[in-house]
Amino acid sequence: MTSGGKEEKQSLLAVDLGVRTGLALYGADGRLRWYGSRNFGNRVRLRRGIPGILEGEPGLAWLVIEGGGDLASLWISEAEKRKIGILQITAEAWRETLILPRDRRSGADAKRNALAAARIIIEWSGARRPTSLRHDAAEAVLTGFWGVMEAGMLATPPPGMVPVRRDGGWRRSLSDRSGAERPRFRE
Repeated sequence: MTSGGKEEKQSLLAVDLGVRTGLALYGADGRLRWYGSRNFGNRVRLRRGIPGILEGEPGLAWLVIEGGGDLASLWISEAEKRKIGILQITAEAWRETLILPRDRRSGADAKRNALAAARIIIEWSGARRPTSLRHDAAEAVLTGFWGVMEAGMLATPPPGMVPVRRDGGWRRSLSDRSGAERPRFRE
């Protein structure tokens, strides 16, 4: 989107760090636009691939990175060159915010519920439904959803989410209308 010939920065890209990288792009309206997984194979190819990913999204305002260390510094460096805002978190941080403790008691529980929660966000956003959803892509979707809320990109909560935090944040509790077992978000 442009205004007066200048690109307006409005989107948010979430990255689940790794040589196999999960990616999820959210639009200015806080809805998921696309998501996926990309296997770079090694650190060198990842370093070379990052500029193309960031340049491919000219309206990028935020980069949300899950993880740290050497791979995070590659993304951070490129984002800083482009004056993109950076949020960095751990998987534990977004899981604590988005998934109830009982639904993340073990690593397997956390992964299973992350996949289910990502599918809820995908459906709510009207994004392309996955034929198979990899863990890294699902975690990027949830990292991005956490980032959208942190960045204040959603003016009103999605259906099934109610404002409850004193700071104006939301309880992450997507209602289940189908009766199917779904993860419960923080209450």
